[in-house]
Amino acid sequence: MGTAPMLPLIISMALPAMFSMMVQALYNVVDSYFVSKISEDALTAVSLAYPIQMLLIAFGMGTAVGINSLISRRLGEGNQEAADSAASHGILLGLVNWVIFALFGLFFTQAFFQAYTSAENIIAMGSDYLGIVCIYSFGLFIEANIEKTLQATGNMIWPMIFQLTGAVTNIILDPIFIFTLDMGVAGAAIATVIGQIASLVLSTIILLTQEHAVKIHLRSFRFDWQTVKQIYIVGIPAIIMQAISSVMTLAMNAILVSFSKTAVAVFGIYFKLQSFVFMPVFGLTQGLMPIMGYNFGAHNRRRMLSSLKIGSVIGLLIMAAGTIVFWAIPDQLLLIFDASSEMLRIGRPALQYISLCFLPAALGIISSTLFQAMGRGFYSLIVSVMRQLVVLVPAAWLLSNISLTAVWFAFPIAEVVSLLTSLVLFLNLYRKVIRNLEASPVEA
Repeated sequence: MGTAPMLPLIISMALPAMFSMMVQALYNVVDSYFVSKISEDALTAVSLAYPIQMLLIAFGMGTAVGINSLISRRLGEGNQEAADSAASHGILLGLVNWVIFALFGLFFTQAFFQAYTSAENIIAMGSDYLGIVCIYSFGLFIEANIEKTLQATGNMIWPMIFQLTGAVTNIILDPIFIFTLDMGVAGAAIATVIGQIASLVLSTIILLTQEHAVKIHLRSFRFDWQTVKQIYIVGIPAIIMQAISSVMTLAMNAILVSFSKTAVAVFGIYFKLQSFVFMPVFGLTQGLMPIMGYNFGAHNRRRMLSSLKIGSVIGLLIMAAGTIVFWAIPDQLLLIFDASSEMLRIGRPALQYISLCFLPAALGIISSTLFQAMGRGFYSLIVSVMRQLVVLVPAAWLLSNISLTAVWFAFPIAEVVSLLTSLVLFLNLYRKVIRNLEASPVEA
């Protein structure tokens, strides 16, 4: 990560993650595709559950990002013991996150759905789905930390295989549990958690049986608050960033449900479809973060900025392709989910106008990756708060007074504002830290 030519290095590290994230996006779409075959109420139930799933992923992936950032920086500094300690703490933190969401799944899912709808059918299906996903979420939490640990060392192949294992298992089991065993929405949830557990089993076997650049010490493990603190300096902002997405979705659902339940279903479909565009960019960042973090730890400004520039170009190309698709064939995308004429009427402008945010989003995502790689997770948090709470939700609420179609313009408006915020923060960070990297050591 400190010497290889940058473009081939990024491609070699990012492609496996991008491929696995595309499969993950396929799983997201296939999951909703099968659920939509049950009924529009079933699709609405899953759409209403989505914010809590996002919150679950926020805790899992946010913690994992903190572990990834800390390990890559410590390896760049040559501090093997600290890198090993961060990896070992990841297992414990995964278990803690699981307990939190298992308790939610046991006691609070029905109350959550009752806050949004009085339709007993939607409440029943949604409670079953969300309860299963939360109670058996240990596979997601622990596997995510193992995956990010290996990615921090530059190993991108095994994490790709872990994700593929979970996604393919889920895709195969979805129709079996939903239709063959006639379990409905609950069957989709069971397929999801079995896929996560399959990923966990494989990742644990690989972690314990093969040699890696970091080692997890369970027998001699000693809890260290300082290590946890260093993980969550980046991890907490990353969690909040993704949790804000959950809050944003909750708020948007509240705005959209005032128009119709079909509008809520359309918004849920959008999130599934846009994952085909955003997931490859997130896969790209998985390859970029260890490179950026390593070279920041090694005080190599030139290589760190080179990874930023090349990553930004690749991200823009991906998002440009996504924008073209969303404008060219919105009806065909919606019909994947058996869209009714009303869903097509609402969904066509939704997909087209929201996709205007894709290009500025690419630059925002790459810059946030740089902030996290440098241990400045708070900068990423500021950008995310600007995008999804300070600008997006108020803009959507104001535009809802005009029409439903106007609401969708809140997304590109929010993305442009957050990009400008990212630029200001980057220039501040460049002036204070980045330009001095090779002149004198900085605290990582």
